[in-house]
Amino acid sequence: METFKKLKGFYWPYRKYFFWSLFAMIFVTGITVVYPIVLQLTIDEVFRAGNYQLVPYLALGFIAIMVVKGVATYFNQYLGDLFGITAVYKVRNALYEKLQRLSFSYYDNAKTGDLMSRLTADVEGFRFFLSFGFAELLRFTLLIIFSLMVMLSYSVPLTLVTIMALPFLAIVVYRFDKRVHPAFRKVRKTFGRLNTNVQENISGINTVKSLSREEFQINKFNQSNEGYRDVSLATSKIWAKFFPLMEFIGNVCVVALLSYGGYLVIDGAVSHGELVAFFSLVWYLLNPIMNLGFIINMFSQAKASGERLLEILEAEEKIVDGDNVFMKEKLQGLVEFKDVTLKYMEDDEAALESISFTAEPGKVVGLIGATGSGKTSITQLMTRFYEPVKGQVLIDGRSITDYSIHTLRSNIGFVMQESFLFSSTIRANIAYGKPNASMEEIIDAAKRAQAHEFIMELPNGYDTMLGERGMGLSGGQKQRIAIARSICIDPSILILDDATSAVDMETEFKIQQDLKEVMKGRTTFIIAHRISSLKHADEILVLDNGVIVERGTHEELLKNEGPYQRIYEIQYKDQKVVLETQVG
Repeated sequence: METFKKLKGFYWPYRKYFFWSLFAMIFVTGITVVYPIVLQLTIDEVFRAGNYQLVPYLALGFIAIMVVKGVATYFNQYLGDLFGITAVYKVRNALYEKLQRLSFSYYDNAKTGDLMSRLTADVEGFRFFLSFGFAELLRFTLLIIFSLMVMLSYSVPLTLVTIMALPFLAIVVYRFDKRVHPAFRKVRKTFGRLNTNVQENISGINTVKSLSREEFQINKFNQSNEGYRDVSLATSKIWAKFFPLMEFIGNVCVVALLSYGGYLVIDGAVSHGELVAFFSLVWYLLNPIMNLGFIINMFSQAKASGERLLEILEAEEKIVDGDNVFMKEKLQGLVEFKDVTLKYMEDDEAALESISFTAEPGKVVGLIGATGSGKTSITQLMTRFYEPVKGQVLIDGRSITDYSIHTLRSNIGFVMQESFLFSSTIRANIAYGKPNASMEEIIDAAKRAQAHEFIMELPNGYDTMLGERGMGLSGGQKQRIAIARSICIDPSILILDDATSAVDMETEFKIQQDLKEVMKGRTTFIIAHRISSLKHADEILVLDNGVIVERGTHEELLKNEGPYQRIYEIQYKDQKVVLETQVG
């Protein structure tokens, strides 16, 4: 029950719906127990006594009872669903909001398919128990209480014989619960893994097909599907083992009832109608207990789902605003790193080691180095995607932790190497960081990113709807829209993380020419593998294994004959050979 206590804040505010549903359910349950009483009266007071004139009245009374039960059932079911659906609406919103606030380090270890499974299947499993399972558990309890009251009024000895089976049923149900809950938790986990497999395959379908790995992916899915099948069958085996045992105990109880009840009828202690009514009531008593396994099954699924939801809701938000954050609409863009060290995981090697540099407002800083050297890590620290384990990152002389996250990130335009576009219009994608941007601002940003021309060639121009992840556009076109999106927010600091890697050399040159105007007055960081993209920078930082091994201008670094000069030689070797051939 600890899981439900922790989630109480989501469903308890809507308890009025539950209690009104419960009130209606008491009516439904009470009327259900009336049926055997009507049956007893019909046998003893009408047929055996010969009072056939009472049949129409009994029939009308029975119809009236059914109408009342129908109305009460409607309110019971509707209000129960209203309770569960409203509560889960809040849960789903809270989960989504939490996912927006969790840091990059959480997503480094999370799997998309598993998160999708939690927001769909697990949320729905929890809702079903709130809407149906919890109320059904109370209905079973009330049905047992009401049935026992009527049975005791008919015959105390016969009631005692009937309830002798209840402790045995309770023991079986308890053992069933101890086995089935861990099993359902495994089912949820394997279902999450299955979802992850499907999501990864669909997202990477181009890679799969280009490398002819369809059979590998089919086998991989089959293995995940087989794991899900096995844990589902193991759970089904538990159910198949315990349910017949519960049914056997119930049937033994019925045999005992008929045997002893027949003796009491012969002895005159119980009437024929009372025995028939008793036989109906005993199923009202046993069926809830036998079906308690179904409710426990549902409870176990809801509990397992709730635990998985809590894993998200209770996940630590590692990067949050401090108590007295500094709010400022526009930053100047002075960036300072002071002896900064970064580790993505506590036991990992340092991704950055003792990084120190200063970038004056309006200056351009180039970052170059081999893959994994720490170029992107530097820029991710500026935006507080991660926190350093040592040292300080400052902007305008203040630690970035002194600014609100919104202030910080709204002043930084970040163009990532892998450009992500939303399934919306091109206009909405460019204005995503500045929703109130005018059409003139959107077009200006697109022109500066060399995107306006190809956008106007599309059927609906800026109102063209894009497919998932920008489907329908080339890699270079998507990258240019991503650049326009960053320019549109008019940032104080602009980060271009290999932002022109997907465009041709001619387009790159045009973008760079336009970006020179955009960069004026902004602190710009250019991450690139091509020296041509950053040779105009005011300072170039050369990184290797998380350490700055060289720094200076393009000309200064070429004179050092160090790593930068070797990169230059490799990239311009072919051009050098061609020039020497032409001269010769």
